[in-house]
Amino acid sequence: MFIFAAYRPRRRPGLTPLIDVVFLLLVFFMLAAQFGRDMALPLAGGGGAGDYAGPPRLVTVLPDGLRLNGVEQAEAKLVAAIVDLTETPEDIIVLRPEDGADVQRLTRVIERLAAAGFVNLVLAE
Repeated sequence: MFIFAAYRPRRRPGLTPLIDVVFLLLVFFMLAAQFGRDMALPLAGGGGAGDYAGPPRLVTVLPDGLRLNGVEQAEAKLVAAIVDLTETPEDIIVLRPEDGADVQRLTRVIERLAAAGFVNLVLAE
C-alpha cells in the first residue's frame, strides 16, 4: 500500500514584488509625461483660432519638400510667400503633413513660421 504525505495547504504568492513593479511603472510614466512640456509646438487651439478670412494658406509638408497652396515652394522662401498672402500675423495658416513626411521637417516649418511672427498655425490631418 502507498503512504501519501500529509496534506499541506498551498502557499499564496506574495504581492510585494507585484506592488513594487506597479509603483516603478507609475513613477516611470509620471516622469516620462513631464519631458514633453517644454517642447510644446506653438499651434492654435482646437476651434479657437477664429474665422478663416483671405486667400488660402495651405502649407503641405512633403517627404522631400513643401507646397504652398499646391505649388512647390522652397523652405527658405516659404515665409516670404506667406507674408504676401496674409494681412496680419494673426491670420490662420493651415499645415498638412503628407504620408511619409518627416516630423522633424514639420517641426522645422512650424518653428520657422513662429519665428516670423505667425501665431495661428493649425495642424490638419
